[in-house]
Amino acid sequence: MPDHSLLNENHLLSVLPQTERARLAPHLVPIDMTLGDVVYESGDRQHFVYFPTTSIVSLLYVMEDGASAEIAIVGNEGLIGIALFMGGETTPSRAIVQSAGTAFQLDAQILKQEFIRGGPVQRLLLRYTQALITQMAQTAVCNRHHSIDQQLCRWLLLSMDRLPSNELKMTQELIANMLGVRRSGVTEAALKLQDAGLIRYGHGHIQVLDRPGLEKRVCECYRVVKREFDRLLPDLKAI
Repeated sequence: MPDHSLLNENHLLSVLPQTERARLAPHLVPIDMTLGDVVYESGDRQHFVYFPTTSIVSLLYVMEDGASAEIAIVGNEGLIGIALFMGGETTPSRAIVQSAGTAFQLDAQILKQEFIRGGPVQRLLLRYTQALITQMAQTAVCNRHHSIDQQLCRWLLLSMDRLPSNELKMTQELIANMLGVRRSGVTEAALKLQDAGLIRYGHGHIQVLDRPGLEKRVCECYRVVKREFDRLLPDLKAI
């Protein structure tokens, strides 16, 4: 059984009432998440769900020709595997580790039983799903209407919200796959932000130097997503 204090590193687990936490805790397995690992592939039946703690997982849609684009990121605010309790069992998206770290793994059937039981777990998961759907919708709008450097700002800020530090290890190729753009576009956008003194960028490493500056430069999409997560998932003591 994991140390109960470690459960607080994931927001959803941290706000569960004691009774529900006690039922889940014996089944939560701490695991390492390595950069680039595929958590599940498109169409795979999901046998586990994951509650990230210090890792971030990207949800991607992959085209027949191999091209991909990110539809959402999940970190310590949420979980990987909503298709399980939404009734789908599988999903056409791929989940890949965007930032290495740790997570809790839970047998899919355990979470499914808790969801069917109703009560706080079900209400919490439904609220989280609504917030995640908002992020997916806003990402689609952002990718269609905003510049690459605005998209990169949004992506960096969402990532920073889910990390304990202001640094991110990420290759140009992986960022390009996330945003669904060419590597040259990522390089140009990153250099613009670096020249403005907002980030330090190089050798697969990004350090945010001026977060307020990024927030001024980012498009409205970041604020829309953050506002919805804050509205639906504050401390949730009343669930």
